[in-house]
Amino acid sequence: MIGNKNSLTHMNRPRILQSGQPKTFSQYFDLPYPLSDILTEFNCTLNRQTINLPRQPYPVPIDPLQRQLQRNRDHIELINETARREALIAPILFEIADLADRRIYLEYAIDVSEHLRGVLDYYIASPDGSPAHHNLAIIEAKQSDLMRGFTQLAIELIALDQWTTASTPLLYGIVTTGEDWQFGTFDRRDRIVTQDPKRYVIPAELESLLEILLGITQFTEH
Repeated sequence: MIGNKNSLTHMNRPRILQSGQPKTFSQYFDLPYPLSDILTEFNCTLNRQTINLPRQPYPVPIDPLQRQLQRNRDHIELINETARREALIAPILFEIADLADRRIYLEYAIDVSEHLRGVLDYYIASPDGSPAHHNLAIIEAKQSDLMRGFTQLAIELIALDQWTTASTPLLYGIVTTGEDWQFGTFDRRDRIVTQDPKRYVIPAELESLLEILLGITQFTEH
């Protein structure tokens, strides 16, 4: 497990989060502190290691989706977050939601506390609120910065832990630029955020990404 030694040995350092100074999810992206120190504020720790992500064989040809993504790249200037979201991220997520028969929410609002509040870019929810199915939070990395984007994702998973009715022990999340996709999880019992160092690059690793997304959204806890 990776942690910040200063977080453990200097317990009297000033707190990063102050009562009466609310923060939204997007504001964590701009904080200059290490993620491990930020997580300490929520009694959580950070682990960086490969995640054993669930997979499901992709049941349909991926060629139509590949062509759509390539067409979007060829004809849309990917100069801002909105363009990347609509051209590269949304087509993949809508395809998965359709195959997994899951509802997908855009700009999904969560308000747990003054320091755990904001909007998830995308949220694939359990069918009919089923507590046995995995939920999936997806955010687009601002400024194409996956490192700081993961900080924001980690906070969103911590908030989702207190928001969702799902009983699954792990919560899954993704931070993406549209071309690079990185996974994370939150262990709800032990309060551990795990960051998988692997980045799935699109279009080269599209099939692997789709199999994992389908695996997460179709997986059921028994």
